[in-house]
Amino acid sequence: MKFNHIGIPTKGYFEEEIPLPSLHMTVSDHKNNPFGIQWQRYDEDAPYPEIVKTVAHVAFEVDNLEEALKDQKVIIEPNSPIEGLTVAFIEVHGAPVELMEVDRSICKEEI
Repeated sequence: MKFNHIGIPTKGYFEEEIPLPSLHMTVSDHKNNPFGIQWQRYDEDAPYPEIVKTVAHVAFEVDNLEEALKDQKVIIEPNSPIEGLTVAFIEVHGAPVELMEVDRSICKEEI
């Protein structure tokens, strides 16, 4: 696993917001700081578990998402928010963790 970012939910506004209407959320760029800090504000209708919308999560890149999910408590099933990226959330000791599989030959975004 390789650390990617920490997502911190907030109800407030933050600098350089990036709206993601298809995901029902707004984020900051986690690449604009050396620690991968990403602020996240969820829309009222965001279809995510409350724990994801209210508790900070750590995100890790994995080589094989299916393998990484084995024997884990999956709280958001694998999905592809953009081409070349598949993500899922698990719950570990009461905290959400995001697992990401990136196919950099397809993914056009710098993840």
